[in-house]
Amino acid sequence: MKILYDTSVVFAALISSHPSHHACFPELNMARSRQVQGFISTHSLAELYSISTRYPIQPKVSPQEASALIADMISYLEPVTLTPEIYQAAIAQMVALNLPGGGIFDTLIAQAALSINADQLLTLNPKHFTRISSSIANLVRVPA
Repeated sequence: MKILYDTSVVFAALISSHPSHHACFPELNMARSRQVQGFISTHSLAELYSISTRYPIQPKVSPQEASALIADMISYLEPVTLTPEIYQAAIAQMVALNLPGGGIFDTLIAQAALSINADQLLTLNPKHFTRISSSIANLVRVPA
């Protein structure tokens, strides 16, 4: 099974104090143990760095720690490179839906899932994805 992990799930899985950690950690562990084929959008790597280094926990996650977390994670989650064609498809989808702004980042992640023929897009933010298209909505799953 091919699963594309949204930033929200990866972050919650990695941060033990996150409210959704207990639901997300086993999901990420399935990719780590190779029970599923795990993927992550290259856009999510930047998001993960950004969120990790500014999330209000003590002690704070340093840039070096965030980098080490990401390096470890990409040893078991295969990065999906966002090509110019993926960017163009995401922008076209936003235009077709008349959606402005930050939704483009979720649309990029959704397009990454489509580009690898993912069986699931695992997220804590289903509404961000289900509004994009029915083909994306059918892939969305929230960790329970």
